[in-house]
Amino acid sequence: MQALLEGIGMGLVLSAMIGPVFFALITNSIENGFRHTVVLALGILFSDLIYVLITYFGVSFFSQNPYFEIILGFVGGIILIAFGINSFFKKNLSRPNSGGLPLPKAGKTKGFFKGFSINGVNPFVLLFWISIAGLVSLKDKFGRADITLYYIGILGTVFSIDLLKAYVAKQLRAFITPRVMGLLNRVVGVLLVLFGLRLIYFALERQGLV
Repeated sequence: MQALLEGIGMGLVLSAMIGPVFFALITNSIENGFRHTVVLALGILFSDLIYVLITYFGVSFFSQNPYFEIILGFVGGIILIAFGINSFFKKNLSRPNSGGLPLPKAGKTKGFFKGFSINGVNPFVLLFWISIAGLVSLKDKFGRADITLYYIGILGTVFSIDLLKAYVAKQLRAFITPRVMGLLNRVVGVLLVLFGLRLIYFALERQGLV
């Protein structure tokens, strides 16, 4: 039980961090609804789970390879910048009986991939899970069951709070006009581009190129 509680506490810390995933959840919930955002959150959860498996089974040494960091930084940065540009120039499409709200069609598969990629290509996410793997290795009193509960606590908490963020954003939907949504898309677009540039800068900095 202690391991689960510690995992929940760490999950709360991770959920409090504001990054590309946070803005993706909010805008997606407003545009496409709560159910679609659940699928996006599942994509985020799946990418986290992959990182957990990678770091837990000892492949975290890849992070020591400078080429790994710079490639992940550049690829992640380019993908985030692409999402940002797409969000910035997105047109508000209204449907009948939508109250003038922008409701572009979006497939759930696309939503899952968007959540998976935005979270998965961020090297800071990988570094976080590497640090968690290192922390777990220092807990001598943790057996396999404790480690499993610890990770379940983190992942379950993050997923639940992601859904809460999406639900709250959906409740505010009635107050979001097409003009406000357009502005929000542009703000999110700029933020995603900045996050992407930050990742590229991070990769260059790690190589001592800046």
